[in-house]
Amino acid sequence: MKKKMPKTEEEWKTCLAPEAFSILRKKGTEIPFTGKYVNNKKKGVYVCAGCGNRLFSSDTKYESGTGWPSFWAPASKNGIEMKPDNSLLMHRTEILCMKCKGHLGHVFDDGPKPTGKRFCINSAALHFKEKKKSVG
Repeated sequence: MKKKMPKTEEEWKTCLAPEAFSILRKKGTEIPFTGKYVNNKKKGVYVCAGCGNRLFSSDTKYESGTGWPSFWAPASKNGIEMKPDNSLLMHRTEILCMKCKGHLGHVFDDGPKPTGKRFCINSAALHFKEKKKSVG
């Protein structure tokens, strides 16, 4: 298991865009249908905007209609951490980056097969690395 990154909140403020800081460090959320990856259909991998940890593959991304990028599975079991979130008078499961402990979003049990999961992730918590196209 990877260790937590030893950054202070002030250090995070200097290395993250304001919206990414709000989401990753303060557990914020972006307005639905405004994130840059909601409609991204390119092939590649989604990594944590805070630390670069590999989180999700485009192969598991799907259109959930919720307004946030949604995935039916993480890229690996070592990329994310799940913990109960009872804020806002709701019972949800929060998704955190395993490496930097940044808030990514939540997971729900209304996703497609084969997992039945919907990992609902904020675009601002992600960076996308497009898969290189092979030459002929």
